[in-house]
Amino acid sequence: MIRPTLIALAFLLAACAGPPRIAMVTDSTEVAASRTVFVATNRAFEDQRFTAGRSDEVEYTRFEVSIPPDREVGEISWPRGRFDPNRDFGVARADRYTSDAGFRADIARELRALAPEDREVVVFVHGYNNNFASGLFRVAQLAHDYDTPGIVAHFSWPSAGQPFGYVFDRESATFSRDALEAFLRDLSAAGADRILLVGHSVGAFLTMETLRQIRISGDDAVLRYLSGVVLISPDIDIEVFQTQARVLEPLPQPFVIFTSRQDRALRLAAGITGRENRLGTLGTVEDVAEFEITMIDLSAFDGGPGDWANHSTFATSPSLIGLLGGLPDFGTAHAENPVGLLPGTVLTIRNATQILLTPALQ
Repeated sequence: MIRPTLIALAFLLAACAGPPRIAMVTDSTEVAASRTVFVATNRAFEDQRFTAGRSDEVEYTRFEVSIPPDREVGEISWPRGRFDPNRDFGVARADRYTSDAGFRADIARELRALAPEDREVVVFVHGYNNNFASGLFRVAQLAHDYDTPGIVAHFSWPSAGQPFGYVFDRESATFSRDALEAFLRDLSAAGADRILLVGHSVGAFLTMETLRQIRISGDDAVLRYLSGVVLISPDIDIEVFQTQARVLEPLPQPFVIFTSRQDRALRLAAGITGRENRLGTLGTVEDVAEFEITMIDLSAFDGGPGDWANHSTFATSPSLIGLLGGLPDFGTAHAENPVGLLPGTVLTIRNATQILLTPALQ
């Protein structure tokens, strides 16, 4: 039964023309827009690139990602031949830090240059089936399309970056808990008083495992710097999430979970794991009602072009991006009123709030 499921998963999620690759923008190319992304990774560095290999060390890099002008909101295009800066995402500059201290000093300098209200670091943790380039481009696209203020950072864990690597990816996520913890501690040491942590898919599992690990360690002061946690399409067994959240309590606030009953990738993941549901496909907040969370149901929205599985709707749906506006604002501005002005049906069960989000009327 597993083999047909994996084949279906491959058809749904595999890129149609090979994995994304990084192309450097030449000095003579005029960049229409760009976004700076700080990256921490425990991928092995081989043949002048970060691979799917696992490393015991955390490396820090900084990329200036060029955003092409000829694209729809939510769309990512990478070179499938010759690089076209008007159509493809590229890199205008890439720097590797020689030490953790150099990375912390750079983050501190960037924070000081921002207005006090913007001194937040938004950390994205990618999901299953991402190579280094695809994760980097997705973070840059999200930051650009959601007009994210503050500093944008990315934790790139060693996903295999291919659709048949699901088991490898889940084990790599578990392997990466110490590295993500080190990254969060380095951001705090650099002076980041507000860290918004965003995990997608298997990256949401890694996020929860890391937060649980930090709490258990007893040296959990870094958790006080979290300005919120956002789990997007979390590929987490519901009972596993319950145990993670009970150890973590009190949960950082706001704590937001984006779900969709139309997420085909998570339904297939449920088939692979032998469990009926994943956290990201919950139809009701009742199973997690003991926790202070806001669950936002995106079932009324379809993913954008290329998102056949509706697994990245948050990132790919132009209508949803337009409706939500800004990710960090959503995280902080609604701390006391998580419902905000979002259109949809609101349900409250015990400690949890569920929003069945509906597209705004034109």
